[in-house]
Amino acid sequence: MRDQTPDRVETIGLFDSDVERPSVNDHYVYVLECADGTYYTGYTTDLQRRVDEHDAGEGAKYTRGRTPVSLVHAEAFDSRSNAMSREHEIKTFSRSRKDGLVASDAGLDT
Repeated sequence: MRDQTPDRVETIGLFDSDVERPSVNDHYVYVLECADGTYYTGYTTDLQRRVDEHDAGEGAKYTRGRTPVSLVHAEAFDSRSNAMSREHEIKTFSRSRKDGLVASDAGLDT
């Protein structure tokens, strides 16, 4: 089944600092891998700050006891609505489907 991604601006290259970004009002959906191997999906307007908060144990309750965390997937959107729709969509994915999403970022398409 094909994802119905609403107006996604781009999938961010996690290791590429030269990726072109949308406007100043960036909205991000991200997936973290926690120390216990589980995934956490969230939304933010400041990706680096939010990942740092999670890693410091100051993020979502879910990630507090599962540090350190690693950013394994991120997507940028031009609107909050589109980003939050995508966040919801990813949260409904099975573990294997999330694994595929993460693997595609790492160039390991499954």
